[in-house]
Amino acid sequence: MTDTHHDSGATLSRLHRRAGIDLDQQVALRTAATRLADDFAGVYGAGTIERFLVSSYDQFAERATVARFLPLMAERFARQRLRALARIEGRHDDGLPTVLFLCTHNAGRSQMAMGFFQQLAGDRAVAWSGGSEPGTVVNPAAVQAMRERGVDISGEFPKPWTDETVRAADVVITMGCGDACPVFPGKRYEEWVLEDPAGKAVDEVRPLRDEIERRVRRLLEDIGVPAA
Repeated sequence: MTDTHHDSGATLSRLHRRAGIDLDQQVALRTAATRLADDFAGVYGAGTIERFLVSSYDQFAERATVARFLPLMAERFARQRLRALARIEGRHDDGLPTVLFLCTHNAGRSQMAMGFFQQLAGDRAVAWSGGSEPGTVVNPAAVQAMRERGVDISGEFPKPWTDETVRAADVVITMGCGDACPVFPGKRYEEWVLEDPAGKAVDEVRPLRDEIERRVRRLLEDIGVPAA
């Protein structure tokens, strides 16, 4: 498919027919495509952008619990993937250290790690997260435990890892996804052995939260990023 507005419009039309989404979601997807086109102007054309938007939408469509959030989730995921692809292809590289946190469901451990990393690193580094078998929502106990430390992860959502994000990361932190975690030669990998917080109460999650913060602080020191 070429990067033309005609082709990209046809791509979204096919998505609408296949998914049977309502008019509001069609409008939201087109608005998302416009925002992404602005963000990546001069880097990727409309066809590439909307292919990523469509495939990102498909990642969530079958397991989404609230359909009205699908276009926003697809837009955010597509933006992350396009940034990763631009870095891989040398089209845009801000030079910031990039860390990818992976666990099984991307609902607890990896979300807490990303939350601490983003708070402590600020704009001096980039963090992404993903799961080998993404869940449907972020663990409420993890959200509450993080809120106690002044970190809001309530707006996050479980998502899969993709080849682009793994290849674009400088460091890949895995937490319990085992053989399902992706391995690419030349990457720095670390396995953090941490208990899965799924099904646990907040008081049981707090020690895990604190251990994750300690490890994130050590990681930032290792990659030369001063913690806020």
